[in-house]
Amino acid sequence: MTRSARRTRRTLQVAGASVAALLALSACSSSDDDSSAKTKSDTSSSASPKLSGSITVFAAASLKESFTTLKADFEKAHPGTKVDFSFGGSDTLAAQITSGAPADVFAAASPKTMAIVTDKKDTAAAPATFVRNQLEIATLPGNPDKVSSLKDLTDSKLKVVLCDKTVPCGAAAQKALDASKLKLTPVSYEEDVKSALNKVVLKEADAAVVYKTDVKAAGDKVEGVEFPESADAINDYPIAPLKNAQNPELAKAFIALVQSAEGQQVLNQAGFLKP
Repeated sequence: MTRSARRTRRTLQVAGASVAALLALSACSSSDDDSSAKTKSDTSSSASPKLSGSITVFAAASLKESFTTLKADFEKAHPGTKVDFSFGGSDTLAAQITSGAPADVFAAASPKTMAIVTDKKDTAAAPATFVRNQLEIATLPGNPDKVSSLKDLTDSKLKVVLCDKTVPCGAAAQKALDASKLKLTPVSYEEDVKSALNKVVLKEADAAVVYKTDVKAAGDKVEGVEFPESADAINDYPIAPLKNAQNPELAKAFIALVQSAEGQQVLNQAGFLKP
């Protein structure tokens, strides 16, 4: 072999070794990148754990239709989760919570009834107002008694129903009556707004003072009559996670939905006012 040929062969060997070294370095770098990506992925996954399990939400009776819609949306967005409700008068629900009834979230129809729970330090975070609600008169379909004002309800010939004064809708109705200097003796005081409305639906009463949202939810079963005094008795609705929640992460996620743009749209469509 000539000297020139030997020189060429050594040059090719050196070049080959360099290429091999570069390939090995590239493989190591790729492996490191994959490992880093995997680590980031694992970290991201652990930072956002999948929601599971169930929660119990205690909520004012007037929220029944809206919250039932949000339950379906929530469970669809988080497969494997379940939201159970206990609807009723806010004062009754608050008393149950402070007595140890198992619940994860409380949505009340007034700050006063929420205060029953916060005063006992049974909430896990400060309550937040998420909607407001205004009163309306519910009459029989077609309004046969021609009710047009709050004063008309003082007619002794009319059978009128109110929520109990301890319930937010009853307290608001009394506030409107007091502001108008009107006295009204109802045929009954009901434990929550749905019970009051139902008296009219069943034609056991001629009229009831309830929320606009309940009149809207009843459809053609009743007729709604607005009255100006209701503007002075609008109720704020607060919501809060509870201290003894069995599933605090799920409770937090449900409250987030209620406060989100999607949740607010559902509530506004039902007739609730923005907070």
